[in-house]
Amino acid sequence: MSQQFSLEKDKIRFLLLEGVHQTALDELHANGYTNIDYRKTALDEDALVEAIKDVHFLGIRSRTHVTQRVLDAANKLTSIGCFCIGTNQVDLDAARAQGIPVFNAPYSNTRSVAELVLGQLILMLRGIPEKNALVHRGGWSKSAEGSFETRGKTLGIVGYGSIGSQLSVLAESLGMKVIYFDALTKLPLGNARQVGTMDELLSTADVVSLHVPELPSTKDMMAKAQFDKMKKGSIFINAARGTCVVIDDLAAAIESQHLAGAAIDVFPKEPKANGEEFLSPLRKFDNVILTPHIGGSTLEAQANIGLEVADKFVRYSDSGATTTAVNFPEVAMPKQEGTHRLLHIHKNVPGVLSAVNTLFAQNNINIVAQSLMTKGEVGYLIVDVDNVDSARAFEKLQSVEGTMRVRVLY
Repeated sequence: MSQQFSLEKDKIRFLLLEGVHQTALDELHANGYTNIDYRKTALDEDALVEAIKDVHFLGIRSRTHVTQRVLDAANKLTSIGCFCIGTNQVDLDAARAQGIPVFNAPYSNTRSVAELVLGQLILMLRGIPEKNALVHRGGWSKSAEGSFETRGKTLGIVGYGSIGSQLSVLAESLGMKVIYFDALTKLPLGNARQVGTMDELLSTADVVSLHVPELPSTKDMMAKAQFDKMKKGSIFINAARGTCVVIDDLAAAIESQHLAGAAIDVFPKEPKANGEEFLSPLRKFDNVILTPHIGGSTLEAQANIGLEVADKFVRYSDSGATTTAVNFPEVAMPKQEGTHRLLHIHKNVPGVLSAVNTLFAQNNINIVAQSLMTKGEVGYLIVDVDNVDSARAFEKLQSVEGTMRVRVLY
């Protein structure tokens, strides 16, 4: 019977890669989880296949990729945590198909990204990158030509989510006019105004800033046709996803002086490690700010991210809660006194809940509470039963057709 229950906390293994913040370790330790393999580097696929065996919780940032092959080797993996916003480094569908929820931190670094973009647009409007480069080479060009205040300029935000909307508020505080385009109708903050088309935004804005997720619909969304529609002398900023921009087309728009410059933090292909050479046609331009994917890389943001994702690990391990999982049914239930909790992950086919309830009724198993949600091909059921019934409930759940995983949590 003891093998049917979750492991003791000191036996639940965590593998945390890429130097996630100390707050993650502190949160896990505070909740009784001490079996933690903490590493400052990323792992390639071969190394991860070896390291992930017998690991229950995997924590990564953006450089480590969790592929189907890695998941096939993860015989005990319960959950994956991406200590960042993006989750494109994980095969989300494959993880869901194996009953593994993936968590991230979609809001913890929004302020950091918004501040970086705000700083970049001020520097670009003043022409600081070129002036800085010239002075470093011994030159001196004291002139107001091509140098502008932010006040009165129009910022066009593509994607009015958590980062875009926060940037909107900060930009307005500087006296900027803000317009935004989003696939959905979004309530504006302050005096921002939603425009009906991307073309309207591009042709109106003095500065265009991308804040969209990586989706098939956003791949190469900024290419020659879009740059041609931007105002001559305008500025382009991307701190969203590198795949959203055709870099060669952006370089051509800067080379022709159609754009006054750009600030780019994310790239279609990035070095896998510090010290590896970064290659890009944008390197030759003094009027382009290039940063190494550091939009969310502030100490405050990393501390918040570490705490947020570790807390999601703890809640899933302690109570089965999958709220905010990006690839998995979102279920959460408060604890009930005098009960044992069972987690049932199954194929999303008709009749599973009916089969569970029928089996429980036939065997006099009292259900105190239950919650079921489905997503894609997977269903996730949390059920609390009287503690005297948990052994029989565990046995019956295993017999339900379509069952993928069953666990008595407590």
